[in-house]
This record gives sequence, structure tokens and C-alpha cells, in this order.
Amino acid sequence: MLKKIALVIICFTIASCHMKKEPLVIGHRGAMGHETENTLPSIQKAMDLGVDMIEIDVFKIKSGEIVVFHDDKLDRLTNAPGNIEEYYIFDLKKVIVDGGHEIPLLQDVLKLIDNKVALNIELKGAGTADRVNHIMNAYIEKRNWSADNFIISSFNWDELREMRKYNPNVAIAVLTEEDPVDAIPVAKELNAVAINPYFKNIDIEKANEIRSAGLKIYTWTVNEPADISAMKNIGVDGIITNFPERVK
Repeated sequence: MLKKIALVIICFTIASCHMKKEPLVIGHRGAMGHETENTLPSIQKAMDLGVDMIEIDVFKIKSGEIVVFHDDKLDRLTNAPGNIEEYYIFDLKKVIVDGGHEIPLLQDVLKLIDNKVALNIELKGAGTADRVNHIMNAYIEKRNWSADNFIISSFNWDELREMRKYNPNVAIAVLTEEDPVDAIPVAKELNAVAINPYFKNIDIEKANEIRSAGLKIYTWTVNEPADISAMKNIGVDGIITNFPERVK
């Protein structure tokens, strides 16, 4: 009887610990609720707020560099027109982002973060995998970055397939706006570590199915306190947010 009671107590303790597990705080495009998204000040603000991870977006521009920006067009956030992928770096350096900032290179962000927190690089544009992989490896080999401080995500699953061809070991997260359960097969194909669903499309049943497949859940973009609480109750592994301080 005593053994049975002890076993019940142990199981209850384990279950309670799992339920109380706090999700990773992941700064969306830095801390875009405070500073212009994907800029160095936004990245710095996220670190100042104590995030566990920072999420950024990248494109490959015409001259070959990997730059940190969300939209395929410059119009919404800058004083310049046109598609970002059509720019050469010399001209892009002249573009002013809202708040008086420059569009950073991926290397600028890596230098600023300096391996202090993990980095989720979302591949926005096509043809980004090769160069991003090259830059990551250079920082791992020469700049003392930890390989497990990188995670690659994308809505473009073919670009994730390209990344996996170049790098068999990097952590991959499958981004989806649809039913996240439908992303499980491709996550398995890619040997991914996580599915990143839109928070309105996840519930406890879907979360349990994803977890049963051996995958983590990093949900986006969760800003309101009630929604943050709901995601915590579901037990997601990470919350991507514009306001990191609200998750804490």
C-alpha cells in the first residue's frame, strides 16, 4: 500500500511539474511592440527584457547578402519602394527604416546577440538556405556560437527542405497558418524539432497530438494577456510575442 501511495505521489509531482513548466519567451522580430521590427534596437530591447530566444526574418538580396527584414516590399516600413530582393547592398544601405534605422545584415544581428540567447531565423525569401547555413557555420566555428542556439523556421517548406540538404543537424521548426496537425508529416520528413502554429489554431487536443509526435510547439504571435494565459494552460513550449515582458 505504501509503495502504491508513493507511486501516486511521484506521478502527481511529475504531472504538476509538467503543468507548471514555463514556456520560452521568444521576442518577435526582436521586441517589435517597443522598437521598429527586425532592427538592431529591437533586438537589443528583446535582450534587455530577458528573452530566451529572438525571432527574425531574412531575405537574400540581389548582391547575395542575407538581410533582416520581414516584408518582400520595402514600402511599409521604409522611405524606399520596391522588392527588397532586387536591391544591391550598396543601395540598401541608404534605405531608412522607420525610427531612423538601417536594415541590418544577418551578421549584424549575430554580432549583437553574441550567443547570449537563441536565435530563430525565419527564411522569408527563396534561395536563403545555402547562405544562411554558411553564415551559421562560420559563427559556430569561428565566433564560438553554440549550434543549439540556432533554429530555422519557414512557411516555405521547400526552403526548409533545402536547409536540411545543406545541414543535417540544425534544428528546424515548421511554420504553419493552417491546422498544425497537418504539418506533422513534413515535420517528420525534415526531422524537425517543433511546429510553430498560429495561436488561434491550437488547442489542447491538437497540442497533445503534436507532442505525441515528439515535437515541440512554439506558437505565434501572442500579445494579449488572456491569450498568453491560454497558451500557457495548453502547455506550449514557447510563445512568440511582440511584448516579451507580458509572457514573463
